[in-house]
Amino acid sequence: MKRYLLDTNICLAYIRGHKLYKKVEAELNLMSDDALILISVVTKAELISLGIQNGWENNKIKKLESLLKKLFLININEADKNLIQTYARIDAFSQGKLSGLSNKYTSRNMGKNDLWVAATAYVTQAELITTDMDFDHLDSTFLTIHNF
Repeated sequence: MKRYLLDTNICLAYIRGHKLYKKVEAELNLMSDDALILISVVTKAELISLGIQNGWENNKIKKLESLLKKLFLININEADKNLIQTYARIDAFSQGKLSGLSNKYTSRNMGKNDLWVAATAYVTQAELITTDMDFDHLDSTFLTIHNF
């Protein structure tokens, strides 16, 4: 079974009715019985925060609730015991300071929520679906990334 973890921007495309979500669904066959679609609790929190900050009307709130019902939520405290260690390793790698693994990119500060999302994808063995290029340096070393 294929596992996919949706980043916040992909969820936003769904909520906004953007054609990007349909493209992602079609290209990766997300609706197949062979696909398990995951979301980090961090992404859920970001989406709820965006809804509050932007005063989403009832229609967008209902789309968010509908989307969340379709996804398997990964809580940080319920994830694999290696999640915190993976977060730290990805952060060190991003800074070019992880012994034994070279980073062909220049050192970078990843957003803390992005680190949680990346670590969650890694420990759940899910492929990350995003539009965010901040994950690119992790592709093939820590994650399989589908960047749209």
